[in-house]
Amino acid sequence: MNLNLLQAPSNVVMIRPHRFYTNPETAADNNFQQAGAKSDEIAIKARNEFDRMVEQLTSEGVKVHCFDDFGQHDTPDSVFPNNWFSTHHGGRVAIYPMLSVNRRRERRSDVIEMLKCEYRVQEVVDYSGLELDGLYLEGTGAMVLDHVERVAYVARSGRADPILLERFCTTFGYEPMAFDAFDSTGHAIYHSNVMMSIATDFVLIGLDSIMDRKRRDEVACRLAAGRTVIPLFRNQISEFAGNALELTGQYGRILAISARAANCLTALQLKTIQSTAKLLPLDIPTIESAGGSVRCMLAGIHLTSRSMS
Repeated sequence: MNLNLLQAPSNVVMIRPHRFYTNPETAADNNFQQAGAKSDEIAIKARNEFDRMVEQLTSEGVKVHCFDDFGQHDTPDSVFPNNWFSTHHGGRVAIYPMLSVNRRRERRSDVIEMLKCEYRVQEVVDYSGLELDGLYLEGTGAMVLDHVERVAYVARSGRADPILLERFCTTFGYEPMAFDAFDSTGHAIYHSNVMMSIATDFVLIGLDSIMDRKRRDEVACRLAAGRTVIPLFRNQISEFAGNALELTGQYGRILAISARAANCLTALQLKTIQSTAKLLPLDIPTIESAGGSVRCMLAGIHLTSRSMS
């Protein structure tokens, strides 16, 4: 594994939606989600947004492994695969338990088999059976992982069980750093990755979402060790400015972020980001209606390619 790619992978998995709609099963705790109904028109718009995003990423030199979800099962959120699996340096893959029943159907063996064929996978750790015990940990939605400092930042929610978090961190070698975080309406933030993104040289984070000042200062101090902390305002969190992912392209690092989120960043924030990474705005308004954005659509591959000697 190229050490320069520790935090910013060059390869990703994405799932092309064919029957996209906003998921009623996740609406109770996802305050970023908009109400909507099933329709062919919405599904087509989402698929077109997806295809344009793949094209833009590919043009930057990011390798995208695309899988189609033709909708044999009810999987409206399949476009967000980062919640059901993650990959890790040293050849390890984790599979996660999901809170919503219809999201559990997103897990698919062909994605895992592709990873085994294309990359060096030593072990697959499957936590999904813990759904039967009411334990959930929704991947890199629930956890924002610092792969360099080995810290897992987690906003507490029903989708991030503390027992399972400890188990994951012990197995995969991360230090858990949990906190309570709330959106602008006072609701608990459902996934950590809508309020923070850790890149190689900077961090985007809605520090004001962490109400406990002592804990907020502890998180900020930890993140500031080696990185520039870019605080996000509450309205920027609502616009998905925290839901970004740094990737490595052909010509260097890029920050994949939605156009909506990029448009709400200040000049100073943009200057800080662009000092080390190219900003790549991606227009996905239909997909964002489901309560997730660009980062949620990208399952980064932190594995060594079998083609590398």
